[in-house]
Amino acid sequence: MKKNFVLLLILISTGIWAQPQVPTEYFNSPLDVDLVLSGTFGELRSNHFHSGLDIKTQQQEGLNILAAASGYVSRINVATYGYGKALYIQHPNGYTTVYGHLQKFSPEIEAYIKKIQYERESYEVEIYPEAGVLPVSQGDLVAFSGNTGGSGGPHLHFEIRDDSQRPMNPKLFGIKVKDSQSPTITSLYAYPLGEEAHVNGSANRQRLRLIPVADGSFRTEQINACGDVGFGIGAYDKQDGAANNNGVYKIEASLNGDVVFEMNMDRFSFTETRHLNQLIDYEYFINNKSRIHQLFVGPNNPLSIYNNVVNKGVVNVQDSLNYVYSIKVLDQAGNEKIVRIPVKGNQPGNIQSKKIMETDYFVKANQNFSIEENGVDIFIPKETLYYDTYLDINFKGDTVYFHKDDTAIHSNITIGFDVSKYTPEQREKMFIARLGYRGRPSYNSTTKKGDRFTAGIRTFGDYTLASDVKPPVITPVNFKNGQWISGNNSLVLRIADDLSGIKSYRATVNGKFILMEYEYKNNTITHYFADGVVTDTENNLKVIVTDEIGNSSTYEATFHRK
Repeated sequence: MKKNFVLLLILISTGIWAQPQVPTEYFNSPLDVDLVLSGTFGELRSNHFHSGLDIKTQQQEGLNILAAASGYVSRINVATYGYGKALYIQHPNGYTTVYGHLQKFSPEIEAYIKKIQYERESYEVEIYPEAGVLPVSQGDLVAFSGNTGGSGGPHLHFEIRDDSQRPMNPKLFGIKVKDSQSPTITSLYAYPLGEEAHVNGSANRQRLRLIPVADGSFRTEQINACGDVGFGIGAYDKQDGAANNNGVYKIEASLNGDVVFEMNMDRFSFTETRHLNQLIDYEYFINNKSRIHQLFVGPNNPLSIYNNVVNKGVVNVQDSLNYVYSIKVLDQAGNEKIVRIPVKGNQPGNIQSKKIMETDYFVKANQNFSIEENGVDIFIPKETLYYDTYLDINFKGDTVYFHKDDTAIHSNITIGFDVSKYTPEQREKMFIARLGYRGRPSYNSTTKKGDRFTAGIRTFGDYTLASDVKPPVITPVNFKNGQWISGNNSLVLRIADDLSGIKSYRATVNGKFILMEYEYKNNTITHYFADGVVTDTENNLKVIVTDEIGNSSTYEATFHRK
C-alpha cells in the first residue's frame, strides 16, 4: 500500500510539472521563409518576459504573413507603441495566434480597419470583430511584416496564447527553429541569504570564477560557506543563423545529484510578468546592465515558471559538510551547458558584514507607507516593494530625491505636489517630471485637481515640478508649400516636441479628415494617397499637433495633384 501511495504521488507530481500537452502539428509557420530568431519566448526584458518569438524578416519589411491555422480575426489593434499594428486570430481549438509590428494588413482586413479609422477619425483603434466577419484559412495571407510600434528593426512578433490568453512557447507546438549551439554562461554568483550566512568569509554577494573543463562544462574553485546560500547565473542562448544573444529556455539546479530548483519558459500569464524583477538580481541589473537569474525564490514570489523547487532553492550549508551544487542551462533543442560548484561547510571566526544603507525611512513590504514634507507627499501602498527596504528620501523645494532606482517597484507609488503658490496660468503649463541624465525633466502623466498635482510612478529617482511652454514643431518632409506632387504616393511631415511629448495630432485636406500614421521612432506622420480621400487638384492641408501639456501648433500648406 505504501509503495502504491508513493507511486501515486510521483505520477501526480509528474503531471503537474511536465510540459503542457499541446497539439504539435496544428500550427504552421507564419512566414514562408526559414525561421531565424532575434528574440525567444520568455526572454528577460525590462519589467516583463517576452511573450512570443521575434522572427527575423531578412532585414526588410513587406514579407507575407500567413495564418498559422484556420479561424477568424478576433482582434485588430493599431497603436503607436507596443505591438504597433497587430492581428489576433482565434482558432477552433481555443488557442489564439498573435502577429505584431505589422507594416499593413491583407487587402480585405486593411479595407475593414481603414473604414473604422476614418469613421472614428483616429489612427489608433482597437476592435474585436465577431466570428464570421473576417474568417481565415490556414496559410492565408493576413498581413505584411513591418517595424511598427516598439520595434527595434523589421521583424515579426509571433505568439500563441491558450484559452485563458496566457502566452505559451510556440516551439512547444512544433514551430521549428534551427539550433545547434549550446547556451553560453557569462557569470556566476553566490548569495549569503541568512543573517549568519557567509560565502568565503563575506555576507555580501560573491562572484565565482568559471573554470573551463575539457568536456565543455565549467567548474569553480571550492567555496567555503555556511548558513543559507543561494546562487545566480548569467546566461544567454544563440540560434543558428543569428548573432543575437537570446534568452535561455530552462535552468535546472541540483544539490548532490538531487534537483532542488528548476525554471522553464513554457507559459506564463501577463498578470505575473512584472515579477520578473524578483527572478533577476534587480540591483545588479540596474548598476551593471546585465541580468542574473536568481536560482532561489523570495517571499511572495508568484511566478509560475518555477518547478521542483526544494526549500525555495536555498541551500542550507552545514559546518564541516561537503556539497556539490550543479547548474544545467538548456535550450529547447536540448543543447546544454553545465557548471559545478564544490561547497565546503566552514564557519570562520570573522565574517565581513553585509553592506546595508540605513536611513530614517524603513518601509515594510506588507504595510502602507506615507510621508509629507515641503508640500510634497508620497504614498507607497503595501506590496508595492518586494522586500522590507530602507529608503533614502530628501526634500528640497519643489524636488524630492526619492531613493536610487536600483530597487524594484511593482505597482504605482503616488507622488503629490502642493501647487497653491503658482497662478492658474502657470499651473496649466506645469507637470510632474522625473529628472534624468544631466537633470533633464521627462514627462509623467499628471493629474491636476485644484491645488494638488499627483502622478503614479514605478521607478525611483528624482521628481520635481517642470513647465513646458514650447509648442510642437511641424515640418514637411517630402513636399513644399505650393508644390505639384502628382508623383508622390504619400504625404510625410515630421512632428516633434522637446519636453512633454506629442499627445495628439489631426490632419485635414480641404476640410476633410485624412488618416496619418504616426511613427514615433522617426517622428513622422504619413498619409497614403491610396486611401482615395484626396481627389482634388488644389488641396489645402491643415495639421494641428498638441503636446501633453496642451501647447498646440498648426501647419498649413497648399499642394497640387493630378
